[in-house]
Amino acid sequence: MDIFQKFRTNQGDIGKHMARAHGYFTFPKLEGEISARMKFRGKEVLTWSLNNYLGLANHPEVRKVDAEAAAQYGMAYPMGARMMSGQTTKHEQLERELAAFVGKQDAFLLNYGYQGMVSIIDAVCGRNDVIVYDSESHACILDGVRLHMGKRFVYPHNNIENLRKQLERATKLAQKQGGGILVITEGVFGMAGDLGKLDEIAKLKEEFQFRLLVDDAHGFGVMGKTGAGAPEFFGVSDQVDLHFGTFAKAMAGIGGFVAGDIDVCYYLRYNMRSQTFAKSLPMPMVIGALKRLDMLRSMPELREKLWSVAQTLQKGLKDAGFDIGKTNSPVTPVYMKGGVEEATNLVFDLRENYSVFCSLVAYPVIPKGELMLRLIPTAMHSLEDVEHTLNAFKAVRKKLEEGKYSKTDFAKVEVDM
Repeated sequence: MDIFQKFRTNQGDIGKHMARAHGYFTFPKLEGEISARMKFRGKEVLTWSLNNYLGLANHPEVRKVDAEAAAQYGMAYPMGARMMSGQTTKHEQLERELAAFVGKQDAFLLNYGYQGMVSIIDAVCGRNDVIVYDSESHACILDGVRLHMGKRFVYPHNNIENLRKQLERATKLAQKQGGGILVITEGVFGMAGDLGKLDEIAKLKEEFQFRLLVDDAHGFGVMGKTGAGAPEFFGVSDQVDLHFGTFAKAMAGIGGFVAGDIDVCYYLRYNMRSQTFAKSLPMPMVIGALKRLDMLRSMPELREKLWSVAQTLQKGLKDAGFDIGKTNSPVTPVYMKGGVEEATNLVFDLRENYSVFCSLVAYPVIPKGELMLRLIPTAMHSLEDVEHTLNAFKAVRKKLEEGKYSKTDFAKVEVDM
């Protein structure tokens, strides 16, 4: 059989909708300056789908530093992997400042968050070690766990009692094999917006011996008194052994980091294959990240504006009777009842007739018969944007309840293939 034949006959649960979705519902093109309002298919839309939490992506100071660094260094320097020829004092400076910000001894800079998380798990865990992880962990964690050649146990999302049971099983196995235990969870779960129960997980260290890895991609820069992340918010930074963060969210850039004890970070420097055999982050990205980190620390008003918009949006949705789940972060899911057809018609209506652009989540990511609209408030949004969106959501909910989206076919758009 031709190895490519399966691609032609089975596109997967999401890919099977490709012919009618590509370029509109999937792989859409948002154009223009990164802001609360951008162009979609030539029309201005109010955009709630960018993880630009603090509005740094297009901040004039950030743009200036990015441009100056690119002009001075180009996009090639430094050439080579950091271990061989790609090390600079700026890379080291960024690591020191990141470590200090999240309250750790050291930090290791990563080219990308996704590949970084996969590689952290691969480097830390040997075949005799046991991994215990949350069932709703991000795909990068799941891919890292798949690489693990030893045993792993999964516990239902945020179910601490079940986590205790899995730790009991993991402890027996680890003792038998002479290995250790790594518990993995997220600071902020990026789809539903709820927080990992870091305080309760950390307390389990009184009963069990394990190390804790926290994926804080959506918490870093957003959660906590200073924005240092979910561990700071819960007051358990000292109990988190590996604090992972990414620049792709609050810092609106490329790259990421993992912070922890000095000896662990040096081990990762010499054993993370995704970094050892990959080119170093270009200098403009590193200098740009230093600027973004400085603004994150010195401009708390950006975080305050974000939370003002997020809380106003979430309160307005709840007051209007919408189900926003258990979010206690800026991530704002809105749950409704409906299948894929109703979901696509509703989103089409939102974009074309109400100029509101947000992400659609449907089966198989969430159960059949449900749809979720995911909104990401940012410091770029205004309270007027919130009011417009609330009115639009009330209007489309009414149409959904009246069954109008199940009877129409106006979501048949010309897609880019």
